Amino acid sequence: MKKKVRKNNKLEEFIRKRKHVTSISLSVTLLAVFFFFITLNNVHTDTYDIKRFSTANETIRSPITIENEQETERKTRETVQSVPDRFNISSEITEERVNYVKEIFDAIATLESEEMSETEDEEANGDRIVPLSNQDKVNRLKQILSEQITESLDNQTLMQIIMTPKDEREIGRELLVENLETVLNNGVRTENIQSAISEINQSIKYASLNEELKQPLIELSEFAVVENSFFDVEQTQEARKEAASNVDPVMIRAGEVIVQEGQTITNEIYEELNLVGLLDGQRNFFPAIGLGLLIILISSTIAYELSILRKQNKLEKGKLISIISISILIISLLKIVSLFLTSGNQMFYIVPIATGAFLLKLLINERVAIIFSALFSIISGIIFNGEIPGSLNIDAVIYFFFSQLAAITFLTNVKDRTSILKAGIGVMVVNIITILLFVFLSFEKYDLIDLLIQSGFGIVSAFLSVVLTIGLLPFFETVLGVLSDMKLLQLSNPNQPLLKKLLTETPGTYHHSVMVANLSETACEAVGANGLLARVGAYYHDIGKTVRPQYFIENQMTKRNPHDFIDPKESAKIIISHPYDGANQLKKYKLPKEIIDIAEQHHGTSLLKFFYYKEKEKNENIDETSFRYPGPKPQTKEAAIICICDSVEAAVRSLNEPTEEKIEEIVAAIINDRMMDGQLDESPLTLKQLKIINRTICGTLKGIFHSRIQYPSKEAK
Repeated sequence: MKKKVRKNNKLEEFIRKRKHVTSISLSVTLLAVFFFFITLNNVHTDTYDIKRFSTANETIRSPITIENEQETERKTRETVQSVPDRFNISSEITEERVNYVKEIFDAIATLESEEMSETEDEEANGDRIVPLSNQDKVNRLKQILSEQITESLDNQTLMQIIMTPKDEREIGRELLVENLETVLNNGVRTENIQSAISEINQSIKYASLNEELKQPLIELSEFAVVENSFFDVEQTQEARKEAASNVDPVMIRAGEVIVQEGQTITNEIYEELNLVGLLDGQRNFFPAIGLGLLIILISSTIAYELSILRKQNKLEKGKLISIISISILIISLLKIVSLFLTSGNQMFYIVPIATGAFLLKLLINERVAIIFSALFSIISGIIFNGEIPGSLNIDAVIYFFFSQLAAITFLTNVKDRTSILKAGIGVMVVNIITILLFVFLSFEKYDLIDLLIQSGFGIVSAFLSVVLTIGLLPFFETVLGVLSDMKLLQLSNPNQPLLKKLLTETPGTYHHSVMVANLSETACEAVGANGLLARVGAYYHDIGKTVRPQYFIENQMTKRNPHDFIDPKESAKIIISHPYDGANQLKKYKLPKEIIDIAEQHHGTSLLKFFYYKEKEKNENIDETSFRYPGPKPQTKEAAIICICDSVEAAVRSLNEPTEEKIEEIVAAIINDRMMDGQLDESPLTLKQLKIINRTICGTLKGIFHSRIQYPSKEAK
């Protein structure tokens, strides 16, 4: 029989697991499809059937940032071609040609000095003075000049220079040498020899010199000016390489206008459209594949988190629907606001994305809220990318993540809805700080009015988040039946109608429930269960005793026990009915299913021993099932712990002198009895956790029933 029961339990567990896996798979698939299609147009671009030299029907922008390699190559080629050739100027040739000119004038001066000296000697000796002819002077000059000069200059040129007065000749010399040095130092190449000579000749022509001297100076310039600048291959190549490396790539930026509406599609525009993929529909498959991979990663993360909730037995149908609904709501809000986003505004600041974080923390737990906040932020980066494939709006990602993280961080110590308002103030402050962060990092100048407007967006976002959270929370709590901490705190208020009824009609049971609540909450928190749920469940677990309060000993006060006058079977029937009477009342008042389950399960299928043995004294063949609660057995940690604490509190209260030893014995005996009777078989409690529960309950009871000083009475004195 026991083997059959275990087999049935395993089968039920397998079926339940399969149902959970199926529901998780369907939920994740639904979210994945929704995320994919709502973000598809942010990575998908329209393609156009455009002909060359046609007219554009609309303004077309680039969907991507890409280098125009052809234009970059053309620009580089033009830059390289514009680099002038590099030449080396020979200083030796410059010095040589200048020295030739100086040599001519120095030789003439030397010749005149020698002639003067000979004349003075002849006069001193009384000899007849015979002056040299100009031809003789030329001949003597040619004897002392370099061969290069004598071969290049004719006698007439030299004679004209010799015939020029000395002062005039010196002026001509300085003018010629100065211009010659300037021209040669600038470099003279084969192709510009004539222009260099012309430059010197122009200076001579307009100089205030003797007209007879100008012509020989011009002939000297033609003789002196030669090529002294030669092409340098290595320097030229180096200069061209440097120029090419300094050319910036020609980029087509994402969002850049390629063609305006009404503009003619030129060859250049057509090539740019082709380059960015606006003429090739096949390119759109690649962004879609990338988006699909991202959605797979996001969906895998969601599936993992849901599986953790399932293992913790915290993935009820209502919570699963809540997660799906919140995700769809938040992403839809992001998408709607993105439709109004332009390059000139930052409308995403106004999205009340903290709503999702508030709701997920209140309805599920903090871990799920953090994970989904990160996922929502990543998706927002795609939604607000300006429909530019391959780009993410990192500002939106950072802003939304910190806004949601602030909501999770500041939403603590939830007692009522004002705690959401307080957390909203924290979100508002973080929103403003994040917005200012972007402003100061951008290096752009903002007017005060711009700062106020953007900060106002952050304030509105926090305000809308609070309003939406407060407005949507009752929907999830009532319609979907999700039990939040806020709802539990409301149910724990002593002014609740059922608790008032329990206090006024069954004060003993009310006190008992409060004691069980204290024990259960402490024990649950020790093993990681929901202590608040256990406390509230304990408050209502014996509400069924209000149907027949006088049949329960804690409410009898000085009255006689009515069970002394009725059959044990009838007594057992009355006692056994109280969990189910309580469940019916809780359903009538529409309390959460978790509270109802605790009321039904807190006795499991345990045996009502007192009346069972009382009846057995009269009838040995009694059927035990008549004295057992019909169940079900506790299914959760909270229900199992309340089952233990309920019996422990009643047993300890019955002790005349509850010493520490007696308390430990009773707690251990009750936990062992529940284990041996199979009442904890269907709960997720482990043996290790039962030991912790034993230790925690004993510690709490010892604190309650600690020994006190016995004050002496007046008579004793």
